[in-house]
Amino acid sequence: MSDILKKILAVKAEEVAAARKLRSQADLLREALARKDLRGFAQAIENKISQGRAGVIAEIKKASPSKGILRENFHPADIAVTYAKHGAACLSVLTDVQFFHGSHDYLRQARAACDLPVIRKDFIVDPYQIISARAMGADCILLIVSALTRDQLLDFEALAIELGMDVLVEVHDADELAIALDMKTTLLGINNRNLRTFETSLKNTLDLLPRIPANKRVVTESGILHPEDVKLMRDHGVHAFLVGEAFMRAADPGVELERLFA
Repeated sequence: MSDILKKILAVKAEEVAAARKLRSQADLLREALARKDLRGFAQAIENKISQGRAGVIAEIKKASPSKGILRENFHPADIAVTYAKHGAACLSVLTDVQFFHGSHDYLRQARAACDLPVIRKDFIVDPYQIISARAMGADCILLIVSALTRDQLLDFEALAIELGMDVLVEVHDADELAIALDMKTTLLGINNRNLRTFETSLKNTLDLLPRIPANKRVVTESGILHPEDVKLMRDHGVHAFLVGEAFMRAADPGVELERLFA
């Protein structure tokens, strides 16, 4: 595990402890269970792909630890609207405050502005965060294999499913993939960014493809910057993408999405 990931996970544990003092998990669970507005994250991706299009999870992200501020003029609702207009299947919204300048409110604003399902993009280390995700309106959560034990992955997935949410499990290498394949979710994210060096290579997705069964939907993450990158992936049967940085740096993120995936 990289030093930055260790630091992030330590901060997450502190954040959960602080949040629990402000609001009990039981109270938060009541709010989560009261919501009846799930939109079907995985199904939205499949719907796009069945139409012959790419299933794009379009990210709303103000900053990152490696790149700093990506977008000064940052209005989550406006970004969500242009993504929906230009063909996104789903939204990904960063809710981490300290490292990505995210916010729970960004997710709420983005989801309220359009009809697309939304994944809470954060570093999940505790069931409290999963319940919080549904309470704030998330339709899906991210579980990162390098951040969790096998038992945590299975338990957290079960809780998400119980709450009606989908799960995107993220891997970086073959060892992590072997663990992820024990999970029920069909959504298998392959991060092309090495969390130790922060270098990015699309070869990471291509190298892991032969190990992945047909019942999993591969989502390639990071490093999709040009139409040639999209073509390379689709030529290898990868039709789902999570893209953030390329869109966030564009004048109009939705227009850039349409250009990249035309």
